[in-house]
Amino acid sequence: MSLTLLFSAPDRIWPDYEAALPKALAAAGIEAELTREASPETVDYIVYAPNDELTDFTPFTHAKAVLSLWAGVERIAPNKTLTQPLCRMVDDGLALGMRDYVVGHVMRYHLGMDRHIHGLKGVWDHLTPPLAKDRPVTVLGLGELGQACALALAGLGFKVTGWSRRPKEIEGLTCVSGPEGLKKALATAEIAVLLLPNTPATENTLNAETLALMPKGACIVNPGRGTLIDDEALLVALDSGQIGHATLDVFRVEPLPTDHPYWSHPHVTVTPHIAAETRANTASEVIAENIRRSEAGEPLLHLVDRTAGY
Repeated sequence: MSLTLLFSAPDRIWPDYEAALPKALAAAGIEAELTREASPETVDYIVYAPNDELTDFTPFTHAKAVLSLWAGVERIAPNKTLTQPLCRMVDDGLALGMRDYVVGHVMRYHLGMDRHIHGLKGVWDHLTPPLAKDRPVTVLGLGELGQACALALAGLGFKVTGWSRRPKEIEGLTCVSGPEGLKKALATAEIAVLLLPNTPATENTLNAETLALMPKGACIVNPGRGTLIDDEALLVALDSGQIGHATLDVFRVEPLPTDHPYWSHPHVTVTPHIAAETRANTASEVIAENIRRSEAGEPLLHLVDRTAGY
């Protein structure tokens, strides 16, 4: 019997999934109709990214799971009409894209590349960076994406400290946890990378108090969530020189308003939420595997803990 899959996500990504998802389903041996419109009671699975067309999941009485195309589910999980199992997106394409973004900007800071790209012409600026082994880097958040980035940086020789809310042990990293661990991790962080989920417990992880713990002139890379940083506190820290530069890919309001001070600040780099775009080919394989598992009575992958929010 053929399954009905409702694709409910922004229009701009539909063409990619219209081509990729049927191929992945067929490769997994799943017979299914992928559609953008269907009677709710006929839908077996919902492939989902937040959009204005579907905010009430109540009519989908037959749906066995909602399969998110995003790693972050903070805009989905709190929905009280969502009673079906919810799975977040964890795939190699997402992790590799995030790794490339983070490594690129950490190396940019480490090597002082902006100084030569934007520096004064005709000035022989002979400042040699330290070796990677002498550059402490902290990664806040050790989920799938955080681990991928932290291990890649450690592989390049950086002295990497990883912080998570709960204790973890990861070979090649110095792992700390809890409030005291956060203070320890930030105290040495010449470069800090933020890859925490967006939950009430992580909001404003970087604030006036925690920014002051970092070495003077430290740099920040935030491809995680805009809510992780107190924007006003960061601007004050940038103006004082406590923080040397911040590369920000995510914001509380997106697109970032044109009058926001981040756009014009000389020590801020704004990128338009491009660090880890979900790739249709690899994401489709994850979706197909979860449907295969569900139909076979096996546990779903990447099931969201509603109480934790991720």
